[in-house]
Amino acid sequence: MTDGEQRSELTTPGIVELRAGDADRESVAEKLRVAAGEGRIDFAELEERLDRAYAAKTYGELDALVADLPQERPSDSRSGTDAETLVLKPRLGNIEQSGRWTVPRRVVAECKMLHIVIDFTEATCAYRDVTVEASCGTGNIQLIVPQGWAVRIDGTSTNTAHISNKATAPTDPSSPTLTIVGHPRAGRIKIKQPRRRR
Repeated sequence: MTDGEQRSELTTPGIVELRAGDADRESVAEKLRVAAGEGRIDFAELEERLDRAYAAKTYGELDALVADLPQERPSDSRSGTDAETLVLKPRLGNIEQSGRWTVPRRVVAECKMLHIVIDFTEATCAYRDVTVEASCGTGNIQLIVPQGWAVRIDGTSTNTAHISNKATAPTDPSSPTLTIVGHPRAGRIKIKQPRRRR
């Protein structure tokens, strides 16, 4: 090997890869779950990629797991999150998302022991399809959807015995479809419609 070859080898970018942290692994895992919810990867591949994501040690290993998936770019500066994603993760108390608010294309709701209520009845929604990725430990997540909205439990959901869908009223073809990607453990995910006023 010549001196020139040695210098070239030593200066080749990417020889030392940066180490990934828990937040990086969780971010990639979330992208994989959303991709599965959108039908881009099947359940078996989701499980395989999640295992690899949580075992990954470098950014390169994580990047390889989502390289073939569409990359969403943040379009505003709200905590560095995508403007079309609402993240609800209670830390000190329960969360109730209700009243007049604008529904994004995607909602992520995660709780351990606390509770989350997402009330869509007075919300404004410009999308025909909205995905709600909901996961809970011993806490509960409740979704209240307006009359006419369609609700679909995605096939990648797990522990579906703990997912209760009582939003069974006739749907309006012009109204949004809510796709639930649910991952409850001991807690429950409940979907219902508001009671009709007499």
